[in-house]
Amino acid sequence: MSAPRLLLLAGGIAILLAAWIGPLPALALTRFWAHMVMHLMVVAIAAPLIALALAGSRYDPAARLPLLFAPLPAAFLELVVIWGWHAPVAHDAARMRPEIFVAEQASFLAVGFLVWMSALGGAARVRRERAAGGVGALLLTSMHMGLLGVLLALAPRPLYEACLGVFDQQVGGVMMLAVGGSVYLAGALWLLADLLREEARS
Repeated sequence: MSAPRLLLLAGGIAILLAAWIGPLPALALTRFWAHMVMHLMVVAIAAPLIALALAGSRYDPAARLPLLFAPLPAAFLELVVIWGWHAPVAHDAARMRPEIFVAEQASFLAVGFLVWMSALGGAARVRRERAAGGVGALLLTSMHMGLLGVLLALAPRPLYEACLGVFDQQVGGVMMLAVGGSVYLAGALWLLADLLREEARS
């Protein structure tokens, strides 16, 4: 693996360690914004860095298992996982029980990596087709994360027991909208620009 790829991989792993071993898990027991910081570090920073490190290399899982890494099904799966864990019962359970917290964080990483790897990876011979699907997958994820962020930010009362109050929840919602929605949108636009450049050259 080349030095730039190793740097991307190391950066993604470092972000995961910072999210999971630092002070955030303890803060997330009572602060919704801390949960959201962890969530975004995993799906919007660590997952794309790791996917970029592997995409197009001999370790690219999307090239080996293309059916498993289909962009649009991956995006729908992430939608189900993200919205499911933000249902009040599931969210509060993850804050109160360590084994559920581990399952939540592992599923965030799994679906985040699945979406980014599906969008960025794949064999060179089908790269253009996969990238087109990746644009749709990243746009869909940007929209539903933005929508969830808006709902959390505009809710008139706290939805979760593990929350300091409505302001804490609103801060988390704004973070999801501003960071989560923007990162996935930026990824979609970057892929689209790359596709347009290829079209212009062909």
